[in-house]
Amino acid sequence: MATKKGEPTREPIWTKGFLLIMLANLFIFLGFQMLLPVMPVYASALGGGDSWAGVVVGIFTITALVMRPISGYLLDNIGRRIVFVTGLVLFILCTLSYNFTITIAGLLAMRLIHGLGWGAAGTASSTIATDTVPKSRLGEAMGYFGLTSTMAIAIGPALGLGLMDISGFDMVFSVSAALVLVTVFISFLISYQKVGRPAKSDVREKSGLIEKAAVPSAIIMFFCNLSYGGIVSFITLYAIQRGVENIGLFFTVFAIAIFAVRLFVGRIADRKGYSYVIYPGILCLLIAMLVLAFAYNLGTFLLAGAIYGLGFGSLMPTLQAMSVRNVTPQRRGAATGTFFVGFDLGLGTGAMLWGIIAQAMGYQAIYLWSILPIGISFVLYALWQRKNKQTSEPVRSNDSGGNDTENSDIKKNDIKNSDTGD
Repeated sequence: MATKKGEPTREPIWTKGFLLIMLANLFIFLGFQMLLPVMPVYASALGGGDSWAGVVVGIFTITALVMRPISGYLLDNIGRRIVFVTGLVLFILCTLSYNFTITIAGLLAMRLIHGLGWGAAGTASSTIATDTVPKSRLGEAMGYFGLTSTMAIAIGPALGLGLMDISGFDMVFSVSAALVLVTVFISFLISYQKVGRPAKSDVREKSGLIEKAAVPSAIIMFFCNLSYGGIVSFITLYAIQRGVENIGLFFTVFAIAIFAVRLFVGRIADRKGYSYVIYPGILCLLIAMLVLAFAYNLGTFLLAGAIYGLGFGSLMPTLQAMSVRNVTPQRRGAATGTFFVGFDLGLGTGAMLWGIIAQAMGYQAIYLWSILPIGISFVLYALWQRKNKQTSEPVRSNDSGGNDTENSDIKKNDIKNSDTGD
């Protein structure tokens, strides 16, 4: 790619490996998103009430949360491929098993195991994506990578509900499993980062489940995602209370905004520094919560969805890139797992916390009180950035800490297509 005179050459990101893992991630998330709106309905059909429907969703998140750091450790110690494929196969088997589940207890058992598969596969796909791109363009690449999950958010729920209405639950589960099966086939076309043997001095560090360098990103994501828990759990009930119909459009606008901002936000983070994205992203979340708290018609709800999408779409890939920026390839799995612990914990805690708030103060209070954790995330990032200013600045192509060299090896493997190991 041509560059201006005096500027360093920009390493390519659109390699075979990156394109394959993006495609794989799209199919994983499509299979996952299809099930989200269907599972509560299925739980009700098996005789469970509203509380059981919530447990069916929540128990999946809990096991996925537990699996994140474990899968990160396994990715770094036994290899990318085996963890990725094992998680995918577990996902497929559990999804197909729903066709034969006849009790709530059986459904809960399958959801527990399903969460383990999702936690392993999701952590693996993100880790593999970071392996395939140069460090100097990590933010941009993760922004593009995140578009696959955004597309799934826009398509998956509607696809799942449509199939349920037309052909019933069995068809939903079969199609979801088939989509993830496609990912299994794609996984065998990917060249994987080799698991290196650490120096003796690094063995103790390598063995940890949590990567310390990713903890700041995970904590900031936790506080930001508390607000998202309030949106996905209560926005529909809040809209009904306000007399607003067609609230499903909120998530459509939300997904479109995420898609749009991720086309360029990663490039800004790489060229100017993470602060140029994170501060505006947090500010967008704050504004969206204020708009939601005083929304009384569909237009205002959609405006809030667009603003929240801009903020969420900016923060998610940038914080994820920040979490793996300064770790060795042997710790990228642990770093990715650590980051998603913060993400999942924020989502699950938010859903439970705002439920208590809603019962005591009403739905509007959720979005007013959500401003508090978002504000905390702003302060925490400001304190971290002040202490680690160099870490939040852009990475230069000629100062990549060895990451680009490692990725060049992967690119050569892509061309030769000769790497069959983990």
